[in-house]
Order: sequence, then C-alpha cells, then structure tokens
Amino acid sequence: MGQEDLMNTAEDVADQFLRVTKQYLPHLARLCLISTFLEDGIRMWFQWNEQRDYIEATWNCGYFLATCFVLLNLIGQLGGCVLILSRNFVQYACFGLFGIIALQTVAYSILWDLKFLMRYCRTWWGQLSSSWWPLVSKPS
Repeated sequence: MGQEDLMNTAEDVADQFLRVTKQYLPHLARLCLISTFLEDGIRMWFQWNEQRDYIEATWNCGYFLATCFVLLNLIGQLGGCVLILSRNFVQYACFGLFGIIALQTVAYSILWDLKFLMRYCRTWWGQLSSSWWPLVSKPS
C-alpha cells in the first residue's frame, strides 16, 4: 500500500466520521467554550457557604450583600451557559458572561494575580469568539 492509497483511506475515514458527527460538533464546541463558566457555576452551587463567607469576610459587606453577589454569579454563569447551549439569545448571554468576568476580576482581586488573569484573558477570548461566531458564520 503506497502513501497515496493511505492518504485516500485516511480522507475517506475522516469524511465518514464528519458525516456522522457533523450535527454534534457545534454543540461540543459551545460546551468547550463555556466549560469554565459551567465548572465555576457548579462549584459555586456546591460551595455556596464558603463563597458567601469569603465575600463577606473580604468585603465586610454583610450576609445579605454577600449572598446577593454569589447568587448573581451563580445565576449569571449557569443561566448564560444554558442560553448558549440552547442557542437562545447567544449574544446577550455572552455579554452577560463578559459582565460576570469583569465582576469577578474586581471582586476576587484577580487583576493582580497573573495566573488567574491569564485564565480570565483566555476566557474572554473564548467568549468573544463565541459571541461573534454567529454573526460571521451566517450565510449571506
């Protein structure tokens, strides 16, 4: 079997794979783009008390405001993820997630921690690409 036959076989296998999985790939791509928010929202759900206590202790803002902040983060992240995965109001959900990133950057003092700042820059880029992707990929 020559190199050309091997390439043709590989192309045929790839074409067959893409025909079968083509309808699932956009959903998988969206899931990968929002995975950070999904993980953070689920973690926030399970570590509710720790998150609230941290905000309350850091800001000295009281139980009620700390609870409101954590609730806003939780609803903003999980709600944005659901909207993006369901392909409803994708741009609004992306801009909402941008707001959550900005809010967390200030609230958790991430701006001065290089590791977290790079993580959030990566997340911003993912959100930017997912918010503009529907605009540029629409058929003319």
